[in-house]
Amino acid sequence: MDAPSALLDTALARHRLARAARTGYAGFLLDRLVEDLDDRLGAVLRGFSTVLDLATPMPAAVPVLAARYPEALHVRLAPWPEPGAGRIVGDPEVLPLAAGSVDLAVSLLTLHAVNDLPGTLIQLRRTLRPDGLFVGCLLGGATLTELRQSFGQAESEVEGGVSPRVAPFAAVREAGALLQRAGFALPVADTDTLTVRYADPFGLMRDLRAMGMTNVLTERRRTPLRRATLLRMAEIYAARFSDPDGRVRATFEVLWLSGWAPHESQQKPLRPGSAKARLADALGTIELKPEEGRSS
Repeated sequence: MDAPSALLDTALARHRLARAARTGYAGFLLDRLVEDLDDRLGAVLRGFSTVLDLATPMPAAVPVLAARYPEALHVRLAPWPEPGAGRIVGDPEVLPLAAGSVDLAVSLLTLHAVNDLPGTLIQLRRTLRPDGLFVGCLLGGATLTELRQSFGQAESEVEGGVSPRVAPFAAVREAGALLQRAGFALPVADTDTLTVRYADPFGLMRDLRAMGMTNVLTERRRTPLRRATLLRMAEIYAARFSDPDGRVRATFEVLWLSGWAPHESQQKPLRPGSAKARLADALGTIELKPEEGRSS
């Protein structure tokens, strides 16, 4: 049986990200997420001896991790050669690290751009030592919904069809299930929605290019975008997604994931029926049997 074709052209994605880094990376979103990561790690009351930055697009998290864990060995899997110690150039879908070699792994704005997210999470969990922690974020399903809707309507009106322009993103429930499937203990998935405003949709498109986040779908259309389609998209975007001051909105849904490599010391759920106290007693209420709660 033939292997399924890749959804994303990851080589092209790395090329465009490298171009964005050379010409001036738009780091506003990544900088916000680095701050959020620092807050989340601040709630973890333990230290870590080996810290991995898994392919975050730019090394923005490196100084934060170094400041929080100054005695740790720091390793960064980078998308291209970078100056500094501890840099490894590699693919997050093929981790060049030994099993059980890391006790903290973080990854920002990367995992939505891999073709095999379940497989990547499984490799990541194996890389962690027992009771090691993973914290990361990726873009979720509501990301760029305004741009997708506007382009879809414009292409339908102008060209009589719709071509894929924005990659599908995971939903928060799917992401949590993938953590469990990968074997993480105590998995947690939550979402944060960020809204960025622009003078017009073209400002958003310039920022996406400056983040290396343009269309890298394998089945993307190869012919140039028609000017009429682009202008109609901008009209629809402004009409449907603008604020009273005329500026337009762009949504970035961020899915935060965390999980631990299994260890015998971790909390485990109790077996059904093993409780030694009644919930009704704790709440100070009267417990009703199923038949007692029915009205005649």
